Amino acid sequence: MNQATPPLLRTQDLARHYRTGGETIHALRGISLDIRRGDFVAIMGPSGSGKSTLMNLLGCLDSPDEGRYWLNGALVSDMGDAELARARNRDIGFVFQSFALLPRATALQNVELPLVYARVPRHDRQLRATEALTAVGLAERMSHRPGELSGGQRQRVAIARAIVTKPSLLLADEPTGNLDTATGGEIMAIFDELHAAGNTIVLVTHEREVAARARRTIQMRDGRILSDTADRGADE
Repeated sequence: MNQATPPLLRTQDLARHYRTGGETIHALRGISLDIRRGDFVAIMGPSGSGKSTLMNLLGCLDSPDEGRYWLNGALVSDMGDAELARARNRDIGFVFQSFALLPRATALQNVELPLVYARVPRHDRQLRATEALTAVGLAERMSHRPGELSGGQRQRVAIARAIVTKPSLLLADEPTGNLDTATGGEIMAIFDELHAAGNTIVLVTHEREVAARARRTIQMRDGRILSDTADRGADE
């Protein structure tokens, strides 16, 4: 990878604090990192290490108390709520452990949802949602509702929804956490394919087997980065 290429995202001294019961919790303590286009990064750490807080900041779901965050060259840490919402819908795809699907909507309708927010015409969004579901192996399940799908199939729908807008950054929070080992392996194979196709992926996981699929692993503890290790063979 060309190290001279500007990073897709850059954080500089990000800090996030919470007040609870008269006590200040320092969730993040000066996080600085670069993630380049095409990276596949796993973030690991014990509960309370700050990895979910960092994911929320990278996903423009929250704003830092201190520090700066650039995404696609834009200083998103200074954006207001409306600008953050536009950045989320335009640049970021989310995959959650709990799938976060609408129970009464079909797989196709769930995948269409980000395109509805983006005001994409109906015909175009149905075509793009169909393509995304086909890409994750659910062409035969598009009319099924979440309750009619297995856990692995529901996560495939969630991945299709995350990629349907062709985002710059794909964020996954414990994407295999609710799945058995075999199904989790199938889901990670999809992430491998997405990475091979050029997608930039950042995922949070407790599972070393999942993190091993990434090309770079960031270990966190007490709101700080302990280590940031790249797979040297990945770019050779």
